[in-house]
Amino acid sequence: MVMCNGLANKLFSQEKTRIRIINADEISYDRRIDPNNQQLVGDVILEHDSIYLYCDSALLNDRTNQVEAFNNVRIRSGDTLNLYGEYLKYNGDTKIAEMHDSVRLIDKQSTLKTNHLIYYRHTGIAKYTNGGLITNKENTLFSSRGYYYTKESEFYFSGGVNLLNPDYSIKSDTMMYNTETEIAYFLGPTDIMNDENKIYCEYGWYNTILDISEYSINARIETGEQILYGDTIFYDQKKGYGRLMGNIQMIDTVENMILKGHYAIYDKKNQYSMITDSALAILTDSKDSLYLHADTLLIWFDSTETATALSAYYKTKFYRKDIQGMCDSLFYNFADSTITLYEDPVLWSEDNQLTADSISILIKNGEVHRMNLYNTSMIISKDDTSTFNQIRGINMTGYFTDNDLTKIVVAASSETLYFIREEDSTLIGINKVKSGNMKIELIENEIDKITYIGNPTAVLYPENEVGEADLLLKGFVWMEDRRPMNKFAVFTW
Repeated sequence: MVMCNGLANKLFSQEKTRIRIINADEISYDRRIDPNNQQLVGDVILEHDSIYLYCDSALLNDRTNQVEAFNNVRIRSGDTLNLYGEYLKYNGDTKIAEMHDSVRLIDKQSTLKTNHLIYYRHTGIAKYTNGGLITNKENTLFSSRGYYYTKESEFYFSGGVNLLNPDYSIKSDTMMYNTETEIAYFLGPTDIMNDENKIYCEYGWYNTILDISEYSINARIETGEQILYGDTIFYDQKKGYGRLMGNIQMIDTVENMILKGHYAIYDKKNQYSMITDSALAILTDSKDSLYLHADTLLIWFDSTETATALSAYYKTKFYRKDIQGMCDSLFYNFADSTITLYEDPVLWSEDNQLTADSISILIKNGEVHRMNLYNTSMIISKDDTSTFNQIRGINMTGYFTDNDLTKIVVAASSETLYFIREEDSTLIGINKVKSGNMKIELIENEIDKITYIGNPTAVLYPENEVGEADLLLKGFVWMEDRRPMNKFAVFTW
């Protein structure tokens, strides 16, 4: 306790430095007119603690260690900082300078202009509260209120902050700017705009030299036809590269598509966006929305940043009311509205399950128009709880009307196994047919007519003459338990 008091007494007992007169053309003192001040006129120079004060005239109060300076006022602090104005009040004890009228604060990096500024020499902080304009190389910044930390070369702005650069503009509620590093820090609602992008955030930073930035709290980037959202967004303007993390949304306004996930990149140079970690694509049209999940989703776009295609990789599953499917990978070409499924694809349409080595789907006006099945193609539908109608062939083409399968053309090594029933569902027999090709016509997903082309062989078996193994065509697999029945089920593999 003694040591603390001793230190405090030592600090308070230090002699305060007096303001010294270095030069003045005239020095006068009249106790009757002004008992407190010396009057200094003409080429006035004062010194206090290594700073120099210049002006046309001044009033110096030796008792209070204060000075009032008038006209062409300048404070010089070493070789780094100069403060200009037309009227100054300076207290030598508190080291507080208050400058008025046409104020300019100039250091090596920037110039601050305002009409009223207070400069605290102890801390090296200057503040203004009625509007200030800062120029720094190519950057011009205005704000209603601001603090300048001269030792750290940092400005802290609030109230109507505007930063203008030939390549971009920034509007912010609250911002900090370092004049040496030329990095802006955003501490409130902020809009950043240039010829290519519109960016919004409520927290973040922007390196104006390297043109790289990071945004968070309601962050979004609008670039071309895409809008990007994320908890955190890193963006390199020069490279056209972005990285997004947490609660991500990528919205394509042309293709009416939304991508969601928790990690994503945007690569302008290579013309794609990638999203993963619970990745979900939602493709909307006037009739319905398709929900598609995969481990990784890629959106490809052209030089105008218009989306051209969607790729889905690994454990791909999708749901729409009229069609559902799953496969290892998928490619959706927006130009011709064709979706292609690769590696063990399965499609479900109404009561039908479709499988093949690969499947392509043609969409027209938001509806399934045609479907092509390539190699070991098969269509299965339930006859009752334990029996199945089946069509098998090398390749198949299915035609749709109003999203209903109305015609199937089977090419090469065609086989059918169908349960023939009376109108009251009484089983007549089991029809097994082999043919080169065939054409099947359906009404309300029920077979109405089959045309066999190329040396067909057909046998109608009574139920009791067909063994259980003969009720399944080669390659039969029933996967109803893996069919997504709603949009949330696409996440269950």
